[in-house]
Amino acid sequence: MLPSFDGVELAIHRQGAGRPVLLLHGLFSNAEMNWIRFGHAQKLVDAGFEVIMPDLRAHGHSAHPHDSAAYPPDVLARDVQAIVSGLGLTDFDMAGFSLGSRTAARAVISGVMPRRLGLCGMGLEGLAGWNRRAAFFIDAIDRFDEVKRGDPAFMAVSFMKTMKVDRDAARLLLQSVADTTPDELSALSMPVLVLCGDKDEDNGSAPALAEILPDALYVAIPGTHMSSVTEGAMGDALVEFFKN
Repeated sequence: MLPSFDGVELAIHRQGAGRPVLLLHGLFSNAEMNWIRFGHAQKLVDAGFEVIMPDLRAHGHSAHPHDSAAYPPDVLARDVQAIVSGLGLTDFDMAGFSLGSRTAARAVISGVMPRRLGLCGMGLEGLAGWNRRAAFFIDAIDRFDEVKRGDPAFMAVSFMKTMKVDRDAARLLLQSVADTTPDELSALSMPVLVLCGDKDEDNGSAPALAEILPDALYVAIPGTHMSSVTEGAMGDALVEFFKN
């Protein structure tokens, strides 16, 4: 466990040795589900990297505070700053999936400087229009017990059930994530991999995101938002990008 800027304990999973790669998982998920279960972390380890995978605040084995004071604006980006500082990371790469991509982008905007950055499962609208996306998930939490198959929130609720999500903590967290304007994205000046499922438009247009960034490569892999993270192609693409 690593204490963050405010003392909240964050679980950190580490594998391998070499140049560090910091991997940030998606909403309602954890390091095990996003990065370990489907082999992405192992592929990076086999390629000679040390893989560092926190469970985000209110997720996994990290603390799940129920006090609104524990969720100030941009709290996840501040947690990333605390992780980078606390672990003494200097020459490192970073990638995120979905909410992890938003968090990675916000961390860079706040001054974290990875050598290379991977944004997975993310499009331009997902960064610039977070309020709409957050409202969808907050509604799913509020209607948790009444959502039935066929409801647009059904998949989100099903995943929350699978992951045994602490809904009170998740609701507070969702209200803390800051929006990102296109102008702010100029801070992402390092080489960026925009990696997205070919049927994933949950967070808007990945090609449009790649186009607006100063130095970005767009790569499509098979899958929807939920299924792309299960594809071995995700780990392969991260290895190929970070080994350069």
